[in-house]
Amino acid sequence: MAEQLSVEQNLTKSEKKKIIFLMCSVLLFSVMNGTMFMIAVPDIATSFSLLPSQVSWVVTGYIILYAIGALMYGKLADIYPLKTLLTIGLSLFAAGSILGFFSPNFLMVVFSRMIQAMGASSIVALAFIVPSRYFPEEKGRVLGIVSSTMAFASGIGPVIGGFVAGALNWQFLFLISALVLITIPFFRIWMPEEEKKEGKVDILGAVFIAIAVAALILFITLFTWWYILISIMFFSLFAWRIFNSDNPFIRPDLFRNAPYRTTIIAGFFAIMTMFGMMFMMPLMLSEVNGLNTLFIGLTLFPGAMAAAFMGRWAGILTDKRGSKQVVFIAFALMIIGFFLLSTFIGSPAWVISIVIIISYIAFPFIQTATANLISTVLPRNEIGVGMGVYNLFNFMSGAFGGAVIGKILDYETDMKLNPFSISQDHEIIYSNVFIGLVVLTILNGFFFYFAFKKLRV
Repeated sequence: MAEQLSVEQNLTKSEKKKIIFLMCSVLLFSVMNGTMFMIAVPDIATSFSLLPSQVSWVVTGYIILYAIGALMYGKLADIYPLKTLLTIGLSLFAAGSILGFFSPNFLMVVFSRMIQAMGASSIVALAFIVPSRYFPEEKGRVLGIVSSTMAFASGIGPVIGGFVAGALNWQFLFLISALVLITIPFFRIWMPEEEKKEGKVDILGAVFIAIAVAALILFITLFTWWYILISIMFFSLFAWRIFNSDNPFIRPDLFRNAPYRTTIIAGFFAIMTMFGMMFMMPLMLSEVNGLNTLFIGLTLFPGAMAAAFMGRWAGILTDKRGSKQVVFIAFALMIIGFFLLSTFIGSPAWVISIVIIISYIAFPFIQTATANLISTVLPRNEIGVGMGVYNLFNFMSGAFGGAVIGKILDYETDMKLNPFSISQDHEIIYSNVFIGLVVLTILNGFFFYFAFKKLRV
């Protein structure tokens, strides 16, 4: 605690601004790296004459290591200096990017993407820890800036990815990410000096949870049933390990913390609906509105810009009103936004571009509030691993939401769940899915409210 306060007190206003600027700069590249390559998947398949199941590893392999890495770096942050972890992570991210640009075959492309993920995951993991460690008095505001950066990067990624892949070649997307190499000297100079803390990492526990998470994500994305059996087996081994090790990878007490557990569950379903919406919109704009990749990106861009702008206000509100109130604001925005999208499916693209702004704005509100709440309800020495688990659940919820909605969209129906919807024919299924997201968000809101009311927190 004394070390935490000394770091906070020794940072000048100028140094704080430099750290925030650096973190948001590399976070922009980390998030963009995922969305840019999703756009480029068809071009990669054409370049190497691949089937969809084969080329999907460009995304699937990245997601698996990104999710696992976010958890691992979170745990390591409780022991090692953030400066050291960021130097390692950024170096791996840049190395994977440079290797990817010169990759002669698809196997090397996938390998490069995995190295990228091993590095890029450090950025998103530590971006949520920096506010709690260095800016405890204004962490809500800083978390708002972090969340708005992620929202902006999610929106600008498809636009840049579509433009670069169309004008040059998909391999040049690797060069964009390689620019993070420039930031390493600045992190070495500007990040505060910290001492290594006591503790060590339970390697066996880390291996168990890594295999369990990898198998679970593979099951979610591929729907191959034996992956879920592997996942259950290794989650069981991990549970056995944390109860029988003197120094477990994650202490069981973390999951006994009721406010933390409630926030993780509510955040999982909230982020699942948000990522489900983000997954569905490009499909809908392509199928219903007939837009190409570039125009899909441009249609979604105003929403991303609005989310980036509102992220700052989400942070300010979190500091002033408290995390729980901001969570309810996010739920309200999600319900209104999903209902309006359900109603206007089938409208011209410019109408969708305006309507989707409300849903996008909810993203920084829910992410800022839940991250801030977690940093408040956890002991300071568990914030790193707690945030790691939070990020892990976020990535898994995104994969789960996309997989489930993808299966639902395969079906046809002529029954409208929304009586105000203007959708017709196959458009109806999109409208109905958004009504499903409305219902899920309402149920999630009730769960969050009554859980915290019972806890009296």
